[in-house]
Amino acid sequence: MSKMSTERARIALNGPTMGTRWSALLFADPGFDPGPVCSALQAAVDEVDGQMSTWKPDSDLMRLNAAPIGEWIAVPARLLEVLRLGLEIGRASGGAFDIGMGDAVMAWGFGPEAAAPDGIRTAMAASRRPAHDVLEINGEHVRKAAPIALDLNGIAKGYGVDRLAEILRNQGISDGLVGIDGEMRAMGLRPDGEAWTIAVEAPDAERRTPHSILALQDAAVATSGDYRHWVEVQGRRLSHTMDPRRGAPLIASPASITVVARSCAEADAWATALMVLGPVKGATLAKQSGLDALFLLRDDVVNVRGVGVGRLFSEEPAAIASAEGR
Repeated sequence: MSKMSTERARIALNGPTMGTRWSALLFADPGFDPGPVCSALQAAVDEVDGQMSTWKPDSDLMRLNAAPIGEWIAVPARLLEVLRLGLEIGRASGGAFDIGMGDAVMAWGFGPEAAAPDGIRTAMAASRRPAHDVLEINGEHVRKAAPIALDLNGIAKGYGVDRLAEILRNQGISDGLVGIDGEMRAMGLRPDGEAWTIAVEAPDAERRTPHSILALQDAAVATSGDYRHWVEVQGRRLSHTMDPRRGAPLIASPASITVVARSCAEADAWATALMVLGPVKGATLAKQSGLDALFLLRDDVVNVRGVGVGRLFSEEPAAIASAEGR
C-alpha cells in the first residue's frame, strides 16, 4: 500500500454562530466522511446560541430575564450548567465576573440596539447586587430574588467551544483543535506528536498580529481585550468589558488578558474577571486561584509588555515563545 493511501487527511470545518464563526481542525483516516461531524458541531453551537443569546428574544436566557421576580423557572440543562459556573466564578472573583450586567451591556450599545443615553444613565445609577446574590438555583429551576438582566457574553462562547470538543469526542475523535472567535480548545496532539500551537494576539485594533505562541495539549485558552469591541464616547474609546461597580465600560484595564484553563468556559469567564480587576488585583487573585494568565500591559501608546502568572507563563517560559522569533 502506498504512503499516500495511509496518510491522515487534514480536515478543517467551520460554520456560523453567535455573530462570528466556529472552527474545528482534525486529521482523519482515508475515507472519513466529515459531513455528519460538521452537522453535529453546528447543531451543538446552535443549541448554545438558542439557549443563551441576548440577541434572540425567544432564547431561554431572555425568557428567564422576562420572568417575574420570585417565580421558579425551568431552564434547560446546558443553560443551567453555564449559570452555575458563572455564579461560581462570580463568587470566586468577588463579583468581578458578573453575569447580571445585561442592562449595562444593552444600554452601552453592545447588544442588538444602539447605545441609549437614558439607558446608560439608568444603568450607571442602578443599585447593584451581584448575580450570585440575586440568582437562586434549585434542581432544574432558577428564580431571581431581585431585578436583574442576565448576560452570558463573557462565558457562552467559551462554553460553545467546550461543546465542540465534546462533540468530537463523542464522534470518536480524540485529537483536534476547536474554537469560536479566538477562544480555543486543544484536544490531544497533532499527528506529528507535537502540541497544538495557538497564537496569543497582540492588542492592536488596526491589524491582527501574534504577540506570542502557546503550545497546548488538552487545555483551553481565552483572551479578553480592549481592542476589538468598543464604543466611542466624547472621543474616547471604551471597551465592551463592563465594570460591575459602575454599570459602565472599564475606564482603565490591561490591554488584554489570556487565561489557560481546563475548559474554555472557565478560561473565558476568568479572562473577563481579571480584566475587571486589573493588573495588580487581578494578578494577585490569579496566583491565589492557581490560574495560568498572561497580562499584556501598555507602557504607552505603542509598547506592550507581558506579565505572566502561573506555571505555564512564569515558571516554564519555554511553553510560550515570542512570535517575533518565529
